[in-house]
Amino acid sequence: MSDENGTPDTPAGSPAASTGPRPEPLRFFGTTWVNHDDGYTARRIGVAVGSLAAAAASCLVLRFAYQGLQIADSGALVTLLVVVMFAVCSALAFRNTWDGFGKRPDPERQASLRGLLAIGFVGSLLAYFFRSLAEAPGEKLHRQEYEQAREQHARRTTRRSGNPSKKRRNS
Repeated sequence: MSDENGTPDTPAGSPAASTGPRPEPLRFFGTTWVNHDDGYTARRIGVAVGSLAAAAASCLVLRFAYQGLQIADSGALVTLLVVVMFAVCSALAFRNTWDGFGKRPDPERQASLRGLLAIGFVGSLLAYFFRSLAEAPGEKLHRQEYEQAREQHARRTTRRSGNPSKKRRNS
């Protein structure tokens, strides 16, 4: 059996198949980020190349939109406003996406920024590209949460040695 990313499920005999916490899959990586196995490096390269290619194609589309504004002769002010809008929204989307790799984003804030992030999609694609050069995007956050969950699980499941009611009490 495998998950939606084609990553095989954990074998029944492995330690991860126990009742302990399971790692959260990342988009395009599944759970390969845990041990950097099953084509993790190839996936990172693919994500980096794909996000950069998508950003380049997006810039080409924006160039056509800019040329359309020039052909429509809508005026210098409108053209300037559109260019500044895309630049500012892309910068904000880059920052928001980059910050999202290090901490869980606030759902209400994300909902309020949805339109701005859609306009600044080039910034999000570039953030994804730059992060994939170092690690799977979001890997650091997920690794911290997974390690913390494993530590908590280990603390909860460690057994005490002996029966505490049979201890001798020094009175």
